Amino acid sequence: MDLQLNGKTAIVTGSTAGIGLAIAKRLAAEGVEVIVSGRDQAKLDAAVTEVAALGTVRGVLADVATAEGAATLIAAAPDVDILVNNLGIYEAKPFVEVSDAEWHRFFEVNVVSGIRLARQYFPRMLARDWGRVIFIASESGLLPPAEMIHYGMTKTAQLSIARGLAEQTRGTGVTVNSVLPGPTRSEGIVDFIQSVVENKDASAAEQEVEFFEKLRPLSLIRRLIEADEIGSIVTYLASPLAAVTNGAAIRAEGGIIPTIA
Repeated sequence: MDLQLNGKTAIVTGSTAGIGLAIAKRLAAEGVEVIVSGRDQAKLDAAVTEVAALGTVRGVLADVATAEGAATLIAAAPDVDILVNNLGIYEAKPFVEVSDAEWHRFFEVNVVSGIRLARQYFPRMLARDWGRVIFIASESGLLPPAEMIHYGMTKTAQLSIARGLAEQTRGTGVTVNSVLPGPTRSEGIVDFIQSVVENKDASAAEQEVEFFEKLRPLSLIRRLIEADEIGSIVTYLASPLAAVTNGAAIRAEGGIIPTIA
């Protein structure tokens, strides 16, 4: 299927590994010029090499969780057709142990980073009557997990921001959507699962089974999602073929969220 993305430009934040890298690769394979960003030069170079095997890519060394890093990225790419706000951090931590500073840090990285970039690119999309803004949220935005309420808070905020921006696109060719992945096989997920399961000595496969049985029992697929599975959904939403999907929170979480949620 031709997604009609040839010649478009895109920024994917947090794109040196995991879901972000998978999205960047999928977009590049569809003819999009992709700008990947990261704060580690070696990881950025490796990601650029991977994406370059599929299409056109540029790497920008910038920590977009900071105002300075966002400014660096914007200076390198002042205008794009597609913005994918994927940058995010997560951790399991009891609610009473999360400090004020950690609440602020999670909000800054997961929420404000996307706000800064949307503030730059969204008005330009409206001016030319075409564009895509996609926030990579999480099922935790609708069902905040007890073990990381601070993370869930940031994902709920992303859903609100995306919907609010979508309300400003009426009658235009611009869409703003959120994608809600469930637990996805990416950098750090093995350590995360090990931190929350009871059987610390079990194999990674056994711990994955325990995780879904005890902490994500509503999952219908009962497995980790592959990053490329999310990349495929995001790439479709970024395309002209998804023009009627706007203001939506697209569930890609394996059935964790009940239908009534």
